[in-house]
Amino acid sequence: MVDPHSEDYKRGLLARLIESSARNWLLTIMVVAVAAVWGFRSLTNAPLDAIPDLSDVQVIILTDWPGRSPDLVEDQITYPLTTTLLAAPKVKFVRGQSFLGLSFVYVIFEDDTDIYWARSRVLEYLNSASQDLPDGVSPTLGPDATGVGWVYQYALVDKSGNNSLADLRSIQDFNLKYALESVDGVAEVASVGGYEKEYQINVDPNRLASYNISLQKVIESVRRSNNDVGGRVLEISGHEQFIRGRGYVKSTADLEKVVLGINDNGVPIRVSDVADVSLGPALQRGASELNGDGLTVGGIVVMRYGENVLGVIERVKQRLDESKASLPNGVEIVPVYDRS
Repeated sequence: MVDPHSEDYKRGLLARLIESSARNWLLTIMVVAVAAVWGFRSLTNAPLDAIPDLSDVQVIILTDWPGRSPDLVEDQITYPLTTTLLAAPKVKFVRGQSFLGLSFVYVIFEDDTDIYWARSRVLEYLNSASQDLPDGVSPTLGPDATGVGWVYQYALVDKSGNNSLADLRSIQDFNLKYALESVDGVAEVASVGGYEKEYQINVDPNRLASYNISLQKVIESVRRSNNDVGGRVLEISGHEQFIRGRGYVKSTADLEKVVLGINDNGVPIRVSDVADVSLGPALQRGASELNGDGLTVGGIVVMRYGENVLGVIERVKQRLDESKASLPNGVEIVPVYDRS
């Protein structure tokens, strides 16, 4: 009997391997070349991350119900959603949080569950749970990301002073955000800081009462006025003429001209008769500050689940470099957090 653990047996096995490789040198070179190419490809495609993702497979459900107290949100939204999703397959835990006008439900699935399979199951159960929710409430799914998906953050700085915080926020929301969300591997771009522009109608209750018009009437009239409507097609001299009503609001003057009713003399009562219309900032529930220099506007790039962090950040940087040409004079993009 030959002892496979003996030194003589190991030396003989090694000698036979070398002899076989020498006799079949062409096959040996091919095997080594294939292994080298495979190793190089695996090295270049290996996902790299400074923070290993050990988080659970979870799906977040966000429900907005403005103006409601946390206990009412808990009873009417969080509880029905939580109890319904407990029956979903491969669900480990369901956690809910209720805030003022806001509900979060976290559905935790078993390990190795495909994230997109889990999201589709949650959507199925949301369809059945929607009948138990209040009218007008529509739950939405959070981004297909994890708790460590925050990979890059930047700030918009204008040292020239030509652009206000509202202008910088508009640049972020309607320029950079859309450009970055189209980058492969990006799940969401969240805007922080600044002021969101909005049309503000400040109703004077005394003027409103003098015209005997309710506040609900003002709301309905404004909502109905900001709309395009379609009509029929008329044939005139062999050509089709499309008839439509164009009513989208483009300025504060358009809102001031909205008709609320008619007075006793047959004169239209407009929004400008009962309210002051202006363009102002929306209610700010948070702020963003940079290096002690004051308030600023920024964006947070969230990576999609299972992506290569280094590759996503490189593509984000490339897209930001391409977007610099479209920025107004004086506006700069300052990196704040870079996981690479």
